[in-house]
Amino acid sequence: MITTTAEEILIDKAEETIAVSPDTTIHEAAKLIVPTEAHAVLVKEEGKFVGIWTERDLMKNTATKGFDPDTAKVGDYMSAPLITAPHTDTIHQLIDKFLGLKVRHLVIEKKGTYIGLLYARDVIRAGLSERSKELDELSSMVNWEYYEDWKWKKKHK
Repeated sequence: MITTTAEEILIDKAEETIAVSPDTTIHEAAKLIVPTEAHAVLVKEEGKFVGIWTERDLMKNTATKGFDPDTAKVGDYMSAPLITAPHTDTIHQLIDKFLGLKVRHLVIEKKGTYIGLLYARDVIRAGLSERSKELDELSSMVNWEYYEDWKWKKKHK
């Protein structure tokens, strides 16, 4: 049974969350996420996370007439409020949120504090890993020798 929590996925992921101020230009934010596997930056103002700006937002932004990434500010294009999940959510609960809310990122919260950012791919990867471990356990319990003893024996007349 899958019981891995959001917090455990974050620990295994061991990736720093990138945060910028609302005054950061889109170009500067993009330069921060391109060299990493991150697909988003959290927007932090006065010590609090207030929004998220993603590479998908960049795609939408570039289609806007007059958009200039060198002058446009992340704070003007970010998504807010943040969509969060508790650190105790399991893989199934997280997947339900990703699908139900139609989002690709969830900010994980513990005792009122944001402890990290999970992408849908992180949760899918954790689910596949856990499923693989379950299959290995089942395979170790059952082997061919066990079945060989079940052979039907013909009755001789």
